[in-house]
Amino acid sequence: MKLGLLDADYLAVCDADEERARAFASAARVERFTTDPSEIIRSPEINVVYITVTTAAHKRLVIEAAGAGKHIFCEKPLATNLADVEEMVEAVDAAGVKAGVGLILRHSPILTVLKSLTEDPTLGRLMVIVFRDDQFFPIQGHYMSDWRKDRSVAGSGTLLEHSIHDADVLHWFGGRVERVRGSLSNFAGYEGVEDLATVHLEFESGAFAELVSVWHGVLGRPSTRRLELFYEKGVFFIDHDFLGAIQVQTHARNAELIKEEEVRSRYLAQLGLNNEAFDQALRYSLEDYFFLRSVIDNSEPFPDFHVALQAHRLIDAVYRSAAGKNGEPVSMRGDM
Repeated sequence: MKLGLLDADYLAVCDADEERARAFASAARVERFTTDPSEIIRSPEINVVYITVTTAAHKRLVIEAAGAGKHIFCEKPLATNLADVEEMVEAVDAAGVKAGVGLILRHSPILTVLKSLTEDPTLGRLMVIVFRDDQFFPIQGHYMSDWRKDRSVAGSGTLLEHSIHDADVLHWFGGRVERVRGSLSNFAGYEGVEDLATVHLEFESGAFAELVSVWHGVLGRPSTRRLELFYEKGVFFIDHDFLGAIQVQTHARNAELIKEEEVRSRYLAQLGLNNEAFDQALRYSLEDYFFLRSVIDNSEPFPDFHVALQAHRLIDAVYRSAAGKNGEPVSMRGDM
C-alpha cells in the first residue's frame, strides 16, 4: 500500500498470532503477512521496520534489525532495563541506521508550543514543575491486552511503561537532572508492577520537579496529564498532553488563555506544516510521519534512541532510589 502523505510503501505485517496478522494486513490493505519477524527483517524489499511488540521482546528484534542494516522505529520503553537500552543504542550506532522511538510527546502540539513560550528570557529562572500523569490500569477497556500486569513482559509498572514519556518531558523542560528520589506503591497487587510512583527531581539549574504517576481503576476517566510550570515571573498550566488550551500569566499582567485553535496554529507555523498535512499525519500519527520523513530526507530522526536513553537513565535512577534504604536520593551527575 502506498502512503499518501509520504513517498513510502507499506509492504508487510508481522504478528505472532497468524489470525491477527491476517486481520491487520487486511485492514491496512497490505498483501503480505507473516508470523516470523526475521522474514521481514531479512527481506531485501524492506528498508524500515517498526518494532511494536511487548517491551521484553524489543531488544532482540532491534539488534537483529540493526545487524541487517534496517532503519528502526521502536516503541517506548526501549527495554525493561537500562543495560539492555545501552546495548540497543550501541547496536544502532554501530550499524549506522536511523533509530526512532515512540516518545510521542516530543511531537505534541501543546507541549511544543508551551516549550517555546517558556524560552522567553524575561521569565527568569525555572523554579518548579508539578506534573501529574494518570490513567486507568491499561490491562482492560480499549487497551485490548493484559500483558502490562506481567513483570516478565513489561519489566515494571506505571513509572517505566507510561511515565517514560514524563521523564523525557521533564528533561526537555528542566534540563540536566542532578539528583532524584522516588517511591513506589502497589495497590492492584501485581507483583513487581507498581501502579503508583512519586518522584522528586533536582535539576542542575537549581529548579525542582514533582511527578505523580498513577494507574487507577476509574474506567470512565481518560488518560490525562496536568503540567504546571512556575518561573520567577511566569506561570503556565495545561490539562492536556496533545491538543488543548494553555493558561498563562507572566510578569504583572492578568492571566490569559491561549485557546486550542491558537495552539494548533502556532504549532503548524513552528513545524512548517499546513492543516491538510497535519490532519493526514494524525491518521497514522505525527511520530510516524516525522520518522519516515527523516528516512526519506536522509536527516536525523527525532526523538531518537539517544533521547530515549536519557529518559531511561532517569527512570533507572528513580527505581534505584525507591529500592534503597529510606528512599535515599540518587545522584545523576555524569549520567545526563
